Amino acid sequence: MVNRRHFLSSIAAAPLSLSAAPARPNIILILADDLGYGDLGCYGQTRIQTPNLDRMAAEAIRFTSAYAGSTVCAPSRCSLMTGLHTGHARTRGNRSPDLPLRPQDVTVAEVLKGVGYRTALFGKWSLGELGSTGYPTRKGFDEWFGFFSQLHAHNYYPEHLLDGETAFLCRGNMGLQRKDYAPDLFTRRALQFIQKQNPSNPFFLHLCYTVPHANNEMGRDSGDGMEAPSYGPYANRPWPQPEKGFAAMITRMDAGIGRLFAALKEKGLDDNTLVIFTSDNGPHKEGGHSPAFFESSGPLRGIKRDLTEGGIRVPAIARWPARIRPGQTIDFPWAFWDVLPTFAELAGAAVPSGLDGVSILPTLLGQSQKPHAWFYWEFHEGGFSQAVRMGPWKGIRKGLGGPIELYNLDDDLRESRNLAQDRPAIVREITRLMSEARTESEFWPAKRPA
Repeated sequence: MVNRRHFLSSIAAAPLSLSAAPARPNIILILADDLGYGDLGCYGQTRIQTPNLDRMAAEAIRFTSAYAGSTVCAPSRCSLMTGLHTGHARTRGNRSPDLPLRPQDVTVAEVLKGVGYRTALFGKWSLGELGSTGYPTRKGFDEWFGFFSQLHAHNYYPEHLLDGETAFLCRGNMGLQRKDYAPDLFTRRALQFIQKQNPSNPFFLHLCYTVPHANNEMGRDSGDGMEAPSYGPYANRPWPQPEKGFAAMITRMDAGIGRLFAALKEKGLDDNTLVIFTSDNGPHKEGGHSPAFFESSGPLRGIKRDLTEGGIRVPAIARWPARIRPGQTIDFPWAFWDVLPTFAELAGAAVPSGLDGVSILPTLLGQSQKPHAWFYWEFHEGGFSQAVRMGPWKGIRKGLGGPIELYNLDDDLRESRNLAQDRPAIVREITRLMSEARTESEFWPAKRPA
């Protein structure tokens, strides 16, 4: 791992790249929580209204082969922040309390802050609680407003949040009141952050909505863990209550994102701001919601906690009016661990050594680019499992030494035909990669299924 002190001192002196650009872009990275590949209109959804994200896609690149860092929240966000896949990342699974990032784990925010970006994080952070080495204000964020922990983030009407290193009281939620809806508070803080920015100084805003993650505890108690202030346009639909809530949550988030775009235009920042929207993993089956109801996985098989495509392939949209040609749909495969090197190149910053990711800036700018030779994931709930994508080939293995399932994604996107017996050479290569792509972890050891 790169020496953190040497790296953070070197990025401040790094020369700027992209001389053809008028200025280094502002960067906004919006992350939904448990939003499936098929939950947006621009990805084929027909019953949930997402007009602002659909408009964003029309003005941007819509990726059809973008991959989350993992199939659950914390490890996916760790890959996003550190540029490492789950064979090397600090966090490779969900746990409570959150496993904190260490001082030597360099984040996207630290890289950008080191070359003069103003940085902010609003919403959910799963990589270090208050007082830990992984706390947001210790990992490169100038401003931080959000939940105390990943578990706390299940609550859409919390009585308190964190504002920097102090408690923020949600007075509208005291007692039996339910007035301060957390996603709305995060939108409001993001708008305030944008309004106070100096156009001559670039910023990085990471907006982490918890939509449409379920309130799991409320779901277990009542059968409905999908919390929205109202059902909005879905109030009179003949749907189960959790499905009305699920749709309303997504549409309300979409409206908040529309307000962000309006604020950028009002401030004169829209043209040179790169906005990326994506989700941390596939759709959930929690809180009374069924992912089958809205066909949340789209054409893919599987959901959250699966290593099939439905668990890890996510919607991803990239909009930058100054540099990205609108109306594109691109099948170029990339993964969350590519975000850090991409943003570093955009900012003219040095890239930490030893990352698994590469910059996809050429693809964003319409240039040809060689794709990754392979992608790797591992997952630890219910036993150890692994997945590798190598070109069109996708291999999945459950348990140490278990058989490889092999699929050709070009011909079988739903991963319904196991071709392992027909392609022994491909199976051998994927088996080798599954062994060599990871290092052992004291917290996430490889072990046989429970």
